[in-house]
Amino acid sequence: LLFLWSITVSVFGIGGLLGSSGSRYLTVKYGKKKCLLCNNLLMIVAASIMGCSKIAQSFEMILIGRFMCGISAGLCVPLHHQYVGEISPRKLRGFANSTSSFFWSLGKAVGQISGQRELLGSQSLWPMLMASCGLPALVQLVTLPFFPESPPYLLMHKGDLEGCKKAIRQLWGEGHHQAEIDDIMKEKATMKNTKILSVLELMKEPAFRWQLYMIVILTATVQLCGINAV
Repeated sequence: LLFLWSITVSVFGIGGLLGSSGSRYLTVKYGKKKCLLCNNLLMIVAASIMGCSKIAQSFEMILIGRFMCGISAGLCVPLHHQYVGEISPRKLRGFANSTSSFFWSLGKAVGQISGQRELLGSQSLWPMLMASCGLPALVQLVTLPFFPESPPYLLMHKGDLEGCKKAIRQLWGEGHHQAEIDDIMKEKATMKNTKILSVLELMKEPAFRWQLYMIVILTATVQLCGINAV
């Protein structure tokens, strides 16, 4: 039983690894907005599977739901950073990107509090707790269609200058935004002369070796500090 629950908990991380690994290909092919919309559907399906696991008397449904949640979270982390950063005005970009860390921490805190036995952690209500991850996804699924696609994606990957200008006006209001468009064009020109490394190539690249070591050690120590046990 302990082994089964250990697998159920850790399979989230395996899904996260798979989701984050495929995020670049999906965003280049389909765009950040479409990927986020589909990702929300995936999270809602995962939440529904976990929420119905008690009725179906199936622990396998929890395992599958956790895995799907991991894939959704793995996709969401880079997608959120990229989309929010690209649709934000330059002066608010740093602030907008920092909101992801704040809401990750807030979500974990709300989840820990909601999981108390006095709230949703009881024997009768725990399926609602497991299904609650679908609520934020549902909110984003309803509201995101009113937002435009990322302007840099429209210009750099689709070559749609008019669509880019329209998205910028919708996001930042009417005004002279030629400087931002010029910046995107410069980035596009730079990317043409820059080789995009795969994960394996990144690990083999000596120039990034120490940065990679640092990230791995920091991430590993966070997992080993006891937060999961707490």
